[in-house]
Amino acid sequence: VGVYSELACINPVTSINWTTLEPGQTVNKTVYIKNTSNVPVTLSMITQNWNPSNASNYITCTWNSEGKSLNVNQVTPAVLTLSVRNNITGITDFRFNIVIVGSG
Repeated sequence: VGVYSELACINPVTSINWTTLEPGQTVNKTVYIKNTSNVPVTLSMITQNWNPSNASNYITCTWNSEGKSLNVNQVTPAVLTLSVRNNITGITDFRFNIVIVGSG
């Protein structure tokens, strides 16, 4: 699958700037997922490679497209939601990878 910043699927998303977040804050970002394979797929997402590693104890990334099916060349919007727990301490900067997979 491809992940793009707009419905026309021209500009691939290689990073997301979540802006400055405060404890207890949630922010949404919309991306567009396109099935670039030659078979229908089912979408799934994981996060990995958190830096610092303990950031995942306080920050979560979810989306609204888990298990969604896409036909060949079909495009769907997906909302990624980043949530910061109220009890976060000591983390001023973080990075992680979002892996979106389409399984046939």
